[in-house]
Amino acid sequence: MAIGLIIIGDEILSGKRVDQHFPKVVQLLAARGLQLGWAEYLGDDPARITATLKRSFASGDIVFSCGGIGATPDDHTRQAAATALDKPLRLHPQGKELIQQRIRQVAQEAGQVADLNSAENLHRLKMAEFAEGAALIPNPYNNIPGFALGTHYFVPGFPVMAWPMIEWVLDTHYADLFNREPRAEHALLVYEAAESALTPLMVAIEASFPRVKVFSLPSVGDARTRRHIELGVKGEPGQAAQAFRQMCAELDRLEAEYRPL
Repeated sequence: MAIGLIIIGDEILSGKRVDQHFPKVVQLLAARGLQLGWAEYLGDDPARITATLKRSFASGDIVFSCGGIGATPDDHTRQAAATALDKPLRLHPQGKELIQQRIRQVAQEAGQVADLNSAENLHRLKMAEFAEGAALIPNPYNNIPGFALGTHYFVPGFPVMAWPMIEWVLDTHYADLFNREPRAEHALLVYEAAESALTPLMVAIEASFPRVKVFSLPSVGDARTRRHIELGVKGEPGQAAQAFRQMCAELDRLEAEYRPL
């Protein structure tokens, strides 16, 4: 079971908004000893959102979806999730109540009495129309909930709402996964080396240490540093330490110039 992230919105793909969800979700997961397995960006295209969700529902992964759950014409995620599961949309009774509470609160703060039957306020109830069987995700910012379908969790695009909602899901439903597998990472900079020359070393280390992954991040250098490759290992702490020692020994044998990070 991997953890996936879907970020929805034309404004992200057009560059009008800069995505903040990806780095924050990585941070939230890392604080709990978890990591992201995949991420996808989608525009406000109902067919594409539906197809993506149909595929991710079938995967069994834990998936967080940010955006598209409002009640404006470009919000398609609620319907897409229902279509992907071949389920009807239903007005969630508790969701309806929470939205009406919010309507009353906003009206009271403005010194008015809320008309729950106005066209505007009736339209707001669409934000509580979810695929049949959905559960609610509490929203501490304005009390208008997100929703969950199986291991998929749908939250607003606004970071101030989405991030505490994602934290709530993790802490409420997946605490048993936290820090289950200790991980360690060791890295160094190899200067003026071709990545192809280091590939046999990387292959050999992964073959020798099955609970370790090798990574390499080439850089052409800049005004402050020479051309280099950040080379490292990550995984089970004991194997990672052994793999790193083997990596350094092999670099010494190759007479490579390197510096541990």
